[in-house]
Amino acid sequence: MTPKRAKIDLGEAHVLLTGATGFVGQAVLERLLADHPGTRISILVRGKGSQTGQDRLRQLMRKPVFKAWRERLGTEAADAAVAARVNVLEGSMTSIPPLPADLDVVIHSASTVSFDPPIHEAFDTNVNGAVSLYSALREAGGDPSVVHVSTCYVGGLRRGVVPEAKLEHEVDWRREWESARSAHDGTELASREPAALEGFIAEATRRHGKEGPIAVARASEALRVAWVREQLVEAGRLRARSLGWTDVYTLTKAMAERAAEEMWGEDGHRLAVIRPAIIESALQHPFPGWIDGFKVADPLILAYGRGQLPEFPGLPDSILDLIPVDFVVNAIIAAAANPVKRNAPEYFHIASGASNPLPFHRMFQNVREYYLANPMPKGDGVIEVPDWSFSGERKFNRGVALAKRKAELSELWLRRLPNDDRKRAKEAELAKLKAGIDTLGNFTDLYRAYVRTEIIFDDRQTRALDAALPARHREDRGFDVERIDWEDYLQRVHFPAITDMTRAYQRRKQSAAVPASARPRKALAERSDVVAVFDLEGTVVESNIVEQYLWVRSAGYRKAAWPKEVVNLLGSLPGYLRAERRDRGEFIRAFLRRYKGMPVRRLEKIVERGYADTMLRHTSAEAVERILEHRAAGHRTVLVTGSIGLLASPLAALFDEVVASSMHERNGLLTGYLAKPPLVDEARAAWLVQYADRHGLDLAGSYGYGDNHSDLSWLSLVGNPTAINPDSELSREAHRRQWSIHRWRSGGAGVRRDVIAAKAARKD
Repeated sequence: MTPKRAKIDLGEAHVLLTGATGFVGQAVLERLLADHPGTRISILVRGKGSQTGQDRLRQLMRKPVFKAWRERLGTEAADAAVAARVNVLEGSMTSIPPLPADLDVVIHSASTVSFDPPIHEAFDTNVNGAVSLYSALREAGGDPSVVHVSTCYVGGLRRGVVPEAKLEHEVDWRREWESARSAHDGTELASREPAALEGFIAEATRRHGKEGPIAVARASEALRVAWVREQLVEAGRLRARSLGWTDVYTLTKAMAERAAEEMWGEDGHRLAVIRPAIIESALQHPFPGWIDGFKVADPLILAYGRGQLPEFPGLPDSILDLIPVDFVVNAIIAAAANPVKRNAPEYFHIASGASNPLPFHRMFQNVREYYLANPMPKGDGVIEVPDWSFSGERKFNRGVALAKRKAELSELWLRRLPNDDRKRAKEAELAKLKAGIDTLGNFTDLYRAYVRTEIIFDDRQTRALDAALPARHREDRGFDVERIDWEDYLQRVHFPAITDMTRAYQRRKQSAAVPASARPRKALAERSDVVAVFDLEGTVVESNIVEQYLWVRSAGYRKAAWPKEVVNLLGSLPGYLRAERRDRGEFIRAFLRRYKGMPVRRLEKIVERGYADTMLRHTSAEAVERILEHRAAGHRTVLVTGSIGLLASPLAALFDEVVASSMHERNGLLTGYLAKPPLVDEARAAWLVQYADRHGLDLAGSYGYGDNHSDLSWLSLVGNPTAINPDSELSREAHRRQWSIHRWRSGGAGVRRDVIAAKAARKD
């Protein structure tokens, strides 16, 4: 029963706080330090990498939530207070060290922050974490009052008013926990079955075959791990729904409540369960708008502001139950200061829906008004936000399905187009469309339970506790939701807080990663311990080994024989293309067989005559300029090709070295067989590592220029990779990794052999 006159102070209590580095935990710790000076606080913090728990506490104290308190005390006094009052217990919720025996209050606020984790992870964090805590408290031998922070949504899939009471269900939390572990073990075993592995290998080969076998192996294992996770996420969704919960997060929070009741609250101890609704930024304390990262409703708000949600399937009269974080913290402290009776757990809904409801349509109107008045920037203009019609889930789902089908058909069409600027532009449009569809799907899945709910959380017991607080403290320490003016809170406090945080992030991102095409090229640092590696085909020269062969034949064949050779080549092209898609090395071997029987001396004369002029006409002036810049800076320059070295000789004067294939000869004739395997994909990467080691070169400071997905493995080794005229796969990876991307065009300034020789000589 709630006391008629509630205490507000924790006196000299020894408080154990879990989840101190989380959103709610930070705010609780700040309140204890700022307004309960007599308390001693033990916090459970695990190390992270090389950081100890004590290191993380020092880092935590620099966060904005503690700023006002630290300024009020002064830096030295604040540091002294933390040193004297805060004790770090190194450990985690699944590995809790021995706890102090003199604890007076435990505030358990640690939990997973994901609504859709794999089933075993959700049980491990929420259930195993709670079980470990209550087991450790039993072993410590004390009798602290426990405030267990849960969520309003533990009630599951239901309608109407949910009372502040023990959940009514017969689910065995121990059995569900064991089943979750078994699901993980079983899924891991299934992922290693031969049929499953064959599927992963096939998909990895399709995506990464051109990079080499190591890349395929890594990708195959990544696919297996992703498949296991997907299966376990789906297992969590289905199990939660089959038992009557919205998702695995709410299921495991409900199971954790039951564990808390059985192991503590109904076993001779005192337990208060705090159930907050959707926790958002502070109304007042530590300052209006304080928030640590984006919370549950914020991604939806920001996605709307960015124009990413043209429509949404929410119920307009559904209650979006928001609660400022300082109200939650005040309720936690009040529950801790006024322990409940032994063996009689009490429950408190820290929610707004019953006493000060915010319907979804009212929330939407506030969001729309804010972004109409404060639009997000886009290029030189601003983003126009849509107006939702709330047309219903069925119509929304039909629209999403139609958009997905459009994207699938567009993808099939694009695969047939050649790799050129037009295709790249269309691929960018398609990627944007697919990202938009994914965004809609993700937000629908995540928020369906919150924007289509018909639940009202009764808060009579919570209101009674607030009313029992001393009147002079209720403004600062109370949690009366009726005093929240939603329009004022949303428009003046919350929306500006999360939008400013986003814009600050965008400014940092833009300053750190300006799009490569708009990035000014920096002057090259003068160094003699770095190398600039240039791929030949598609990078320095706009050609491939097929075109090179045609240049050779056109310069060395009688006109009468030329049509027959072209017809023969065209008939063989489908086979060459299949080989190229499978493995670039296989394609090079197969194609270079066409040189079988050609006299070596004849090929040399052809290259010296018309072939060289043709190659130079297709050589990029921008590439030549960049090569010369590297030479002027003292960098070693290397040209690499999978083709025959003789065919690259017109450009050899530009480079310190040309690394190419060589063809076996017999009696002055080419046999069509390479003298050693072609230097492509991972073989090129292995060569580069060895080359750098042999010449004492710093790869982290070196440069690489390539155009093909098969170049990815060796480009990844240098500190300054650049994608030149990239194919679709390399373009996608370069964007993801924020590499430089440039378009070099052939010819340009009219590259001639005498010009190349003269420029190369000058730079020497």
